[in-house]
Amino acid sequence: MILVQGMQHGRAAVHVTVSPMPRKIKKGYFVKGHFVAEGSELDLELRAEQTGGEPSRTELKKESADLQKVGEALLTLRGDLFERLALPENLVTALEELRRISNFEGRRRQLQYVGKLMRLLEPQQQQAVRDALEEQRSGSAQQTLALHVAEKWRDDLIASDDALQAWLQAHPETDVQQLRALVRQARKDSVPTQDEVSRGEAPRRGRAYREIFQIVRDHLEQQEHE
Repeated sequence: MILVQGMQHGRAAVHVTVSPMPRKIKKGYFVKGHFVAEGSELDLELRAEQTGGEPSRTELKKESADLQKVGEALLTLRGDLFERLALPENLVTALEELRRISNFEGRRRQLQYVGKLMRLLEPQQQQAVRDALEEQRSGSAQQTLALHVAEKWRDDLIASDDALQAWLQAHPETDVQQLRALVRQARKDSVPTQDEVSRGEAPRRGRAYREIFQIVRDHLEQQEHE
């Protein structure tokens, strides 16, 4: 609404009044005089009653997409975990075919077929597939952590005599003379040559550097198994 009130310095003084924007109307419907918003808990309950508790088309579509992803993830599963699942032969064959297909459209259709076969599995077997994938993910994370721990020990051993003493106390079965000799050699190798300094390059890592890592990793793995 625009109102013009009087004159000010020879000009009309214009005052603009802006009406508040109307609130966005929620989508929904009325049931017995009560408004039910789409997507609300009551809406979901009413829809479930109408379908006799059966999943809606949207829910089925979402489940299908999820099972397709799970089926595709089976291609990355380790052999021992895959064999343990004892999947139906037709699903195993479909997965082998999916692995071979590189064409985008052909792969999309085959993936839909894999999802369809996944839906035919018993709920317990579907869960077993998810558990196997999670077991592999957890194992990979643990392996990565173990590598980081071994790398830190290697770097600390080369950098500090205190770390060497701490390692020998924690792992008295270590060949002390071998480890000390490797640490001395790794420290010599870590000193950059004049050429490396002039070129701004980091010193090269020699054989001792790699062998220290292998010793540390072997002892840590043995300790974990014990």
